[in-house]
Amino acid sequence: MSIKFVFALCALLVGGGRVCAQEAVRLAYVDALSGGGASVGVARLKAFQFIAEQMNAKGGIQGRKLEIVPFDNKTNAQESVLQTQKAIDSGIRFITQGNGSAFGVAISEFIAKYNDRNPGKEVLYFNYSAIDPVLVNEKCNFWHFAWDANSDVKMEAIGNYIKKNAAIKKVYLINQDYSYGKSVRAAAREIIQSKRSDIEIVGDELHPFFKVTDFSPYIAKIQASGADSVITGNWGQDLALLLKAAGTLGLNVDWYTYYGVATAGIPITLKQVNLDHKVFGVVEGLANVDHASSRAFEAAWREKYGKDFVLYAPRQANEIIMFAKAVEEAKSFEPKDVAFALEDMKFDVFNGGQGFMRKDDHQFFQPIYVASTGALSKDEPFDEENTGWGNRVRAVIPADQTLTKTTCQMKRPAR
Repeated sequence: MSIKFVFALCALLVGGGRVCAQEAVRLAYVDALSGGGASVGVARLKAFQFIAEQMNAKGGIQGRKLEIVPFDNKTNAQESVLQTQKAIDSGIRFITQGNGSAFGVAISEFIAKYNDRNPGKEVLYFNYSAIDPVLVNEKCNFWHFAWDANSDVKMEAIGNYIKKNAAIKKVYLINQDYSYGKSVRAAAREIIQSKRSDIEIVGDELHPFFKVTDFSPYIAKIQASGADSVITGNWGQDLALLLKAAGTLGLNVDWYTYYGVATAGIPITLKQVNLDHKVFGVVEGLANVDHASSRAFEAAWREKYGKDFVLYAPRQANEIIMFAKAVEEAKSFEPKDVAFALEDMKFDVFNGGQGFMRKDDHQFFQPIYVASTGALSKDEPFDEENTGWGNRVRAVIPADQTLTKTTCQMKRPAR
């Protein structure tokens, strides 16, 4: 429904302002609210709801309230599609999901097929965390937009950081055994070797996804390999249990991760096993970045929720604010119009600096931070999860140093 039509309808109705004020823009949150990914999924849901509250307090999206509608995918690909269909059946035309690339691929392919069959009723998929590069390469489509740096982009950032660290000589790879974990493994081999051909990869392991309860045997293998560093894309309980086992068994290595500084439950784990600034992560922002508006947001967030839930993924704010900006520029709430407005959009990101949504593949690029978790300095005001430990910026990789090639051959609808 176009903005012009909404305003015209309001003008025709007695008390129409009240009716229109009740017409919320609904964004379906299809993610894990139960199962192995629930700790992450629930935290991210609260973040979206808080961001929506902040936006609604300022007038919403073109005068309409933004409502986040949760759907539990139960950490399952088939259920992700079923819940997406359920959201569409209820009239929702904007879907967001992020945790689990296999689920993201399933949703992206389903929505593309749905849109082909239902012209004029199209749906958009806002992907805030699914980072398998296939989503912006061979499986790209016009209806999918990715706000998180994909696996290749993150590995490019890690590679640019460790190439300057001469102490790294032997690296062990351990990842989850599904499409995303395999993409991390492939990117690590290619990018690390291209930037530091002297580094030896002394181990390369894939483990079952969300089925391992004791990582001690894997830690023993890493110890035996003589590795000084480990690279992993693990997330959720697989990351928490892996790091817990490492700390408990006294494995003395540095960890280069995708989610070691941006996952609920990880700070508590690190503190418990005393991995003080031994775990590094690549993120698009964090609480202790010296940036006034993002620190003010973080303070307001903690005042509402306490320290148990923190904003781990500033990209969620980027997604929502860019959505609103696209509606404003398109002067329309139609998903197709919003999609065209998002293409090549430049945007001042949550933690400062500029990003852009690349038209070629709908991948968002922005400055990437390399950070670690541990004891805080006097200039770092925010700890995580009441641990007294927090995240520290170790390096900032400019957006133009994270660009990767794409093989996407996107088919666009007629305007």
